[in-house]
This record gives sequence, C-alpha cells and structure tokens, in this order.
Amino acid sequence: MSIINATINFPVYDADSHLYEPEDAFLRHLPKKFAKEFQFIDINGRKKLAISGVITDYIPNPDFAVVASPGAHEKWYRGQNTEGLSMRELSGKPLSPPEQWRTGRGKLLELDEQGVHASMVFPTLASVVEARLGHKPEAIASLFSSLNSWIEDEWGFSRSDRLYPVAMINLSDVTLAVKELEVALERGARVVGIRPAPVPGILGGRSPGDREFDPFWARVNEAGIFVCLHASDSGYDDLSRRWEGGGKEWIPFEPTPFKACLDALGRAISDSLSALICHGVFERFPNVRVASVENGAHWVRTLLHRLEMVYGQMPGYFAKHPVEQFHKHVYVVPFYEDNMSELASLLPVERILFGSDFPHPEGLQHPLDYYKEFSKLDSAAVEKIMSSNLRGLLAGARD
Repeated sequence: MSIINATINFPVYDADSHLYEPEDAFLRHLPKKFAKEFQFIDINGRKKLAISGVITDYIPNPDFAVVASPGAHEKWYRGQNTEGLSMRELSGKPLSPPEQWRTGRGKLLELDEQGVHASMVFPTLASVVEARLGHKPEAIASLFSSLNSWIEDEWGFSRSDRLYPVAMINLSDVTLAVKELEVALERGARVVGIRPAPVPGILGGRSPGDREFDPFWARVNEAGIFVCLHASDSGYDDLSRRWEGGGKEWIPFEPTPFKACLDALGRAISDSLSALICHGVFERFPNVRVASVENGAHWVRTLLHRLEMVYGQMPGYFAKHPVEQFHKHVYVVPFYEDNMSELASLLPVERILFGSDFPHPEGLQHPLDYYKEFSKLDSAAVEKIMSSNLRGLLAGARD
C-alpha cells in the first residue's frame, strides 16, 4: 500500500475515468440504415474511422489497438516540457489496452488495486460523433443508443454500486433525447452526458437551454440524476480556422501555440454553462445539476466575473443572481495543473469533484496521485472533493 493510500481514510469517488471502446460498441445495436454513417476502414494496415463517408483523424487510432500510457503527457500539461518534445514523443512506446480498460469486470479489479471505491466511466470515441454528423440528428441518436445498449450489455449502468458509466445523449431531436433518457433511467443510469456545445441541427445550432429542450431538462429534474458536460469536439476549431485558415479538422493531440491560446475547452464549457444559466434552465428546473468534466477550472474566475457584470447590467433578465445559480447547480472537475486554492476561493468546496481521467495520457499515472494536488486544503474539504460530493450526486441527493 502506498503512502497516499494509507493516508486516505474515506472511500474515493472518481468523477472521470474512461473505457476504450471496441468497434462493436457502436455497431452491435446500430440499425442497418445507419451502417454507412460510422465505418471502420483498413488503410495501409491501419484502422481508420469514416463518418458519413469522410475519414476522420480526430482520434487517429479509433480501434484503440494501441494507446499511450496513463500520465504520459503530464509534463506537457504542467507546462514543464523543457525539452520541447511533441505529444507523440512524450507518449513513448504505445501499449495494448489491458482488459481493465475494456471491460467492467476488469475495471472493478483495477479499482481495488488503485484504492478507488467507485468511478464514473466515460466512453472515449463518443466525442467524435456530433461535430461530424450535426446535420443528421437521427443518425447521432442511433449511434448513441447503440453505444448505450452495448454498455448495458458489457458493463451495466450501476455495476456493484461502484461503476457508473455515463449514458450519452444528443439533444438535436428532443423526442429521441427523452426516449434515450428514459431507457437510461430504466437501466439504472445515475448520470447522463451531453456535449458542451450548441445543439446541432439542420437549421444550425441553438442553445441547450432553449425551451425547445425543456422536456429533457424536466425529466432530469424529476428523476434526480445529473448531467455531465464532458470535454469533446465542440466545434470551436472553426475559430482557429478564421485566424489561421486551412480546412483540416481539429486534432486534439496536434496543438499549435495559437490554438493553445485560443483555449477551445475553456471557451466551450464557459459558453455552454452561460447558455444554461442565461436561458433559464436552472430557474425553470431548480433540481437540475450539471458537472463540467475534463474541462479544467482555469475558466471559472473569468466566467463568474462575466456573470457578475451581466447581472449588474441586466438584472431584470434573471429571477436569481447568475453567480448564485452557478454556485448551486454547477460542479467542476479541475485538472491537476489548476490552482486548487484559488478554485476553492471561487466555489464552495461542495461543488468541486475529483476526476483522474485514467487511463488517458492527459491524466496522472496513478489516480490517487491527485491527492497531493489538494494538499493545501483542509482534510474535510479534501474528503468532500474526493468522496462525498460525487457520492451525493450519484445517490440523487439535493441541497
């Protein structure tokens, strides 16, 4: 047992871990009429993904035959890449995902080894879908339905009350979204996920807080579950194209200095949460809670300042102060490189969650290494962040 494991005397709840999906995850339950929308193709001996007939490199190895090791990119994200290595160079020798990164049974055994009691589990490949099929909402809904059915087959949505896979839902067709939500609830899901982005549609994007989507939020409000806005391809690469030109799709592990300054993650989650607040979701549905996952926390100060300013300018638009709404309804999973003391000064510690991102290379090698990042906070705060806050969300607790 490590020193960190021995120090922790509470059950750890991880708000952000991942599985590596096999091809079958999207295809097993996919209706035949959508077969050409999502195809795995062999190109020069490598598996590639074609969406609606167009090959995407957003995830260069979509079958996850090999992946980078957990924590491989830590130097990059801490800003300590003094050698100037590329992400590919930092990744080192690729490895084949072991069973515990593919199956629910293996994941439970891994949690025992890591000293983690329970974990939310996100799919990895799902982030590629919506930005490339926004004009085909029925296809998106069918792909997510197929993925969720595969998860139910292979993982279950509340395995041993320790594994909590996130059911992915697209809002483009609200009737289909509510239908998928009902199926998730029947399967025992305690959390669902939507993309932090405008909702795609044939006529363009619209806010997830638009009244069009009230049937979805009303059912979430009634059911007592919560909604995650996990980092995804939110379409913000369009902004970089306006500045730098070019038509190539955004590749997350091929950054440029300008794209890093553009901060697509921070902008996407800030805009999404602003939309939910400014368009009245939390005022109409006071039991709705949302969690920002794998978007870091560097954007929180700026967004809270902006909400304060907007309220000072247009108070009549709000029944409750927007900052108060944020503090009540929004949970944030910080990155390990974020300033935890500053975050705790901006948010109640009851609204901060621990998420390891394991086994992705952006996370840390061992999930409980995160414990050191909270060392400046008192022990009661750390227990809330790494245990009771998420435990309460998963139990449907309301405050």
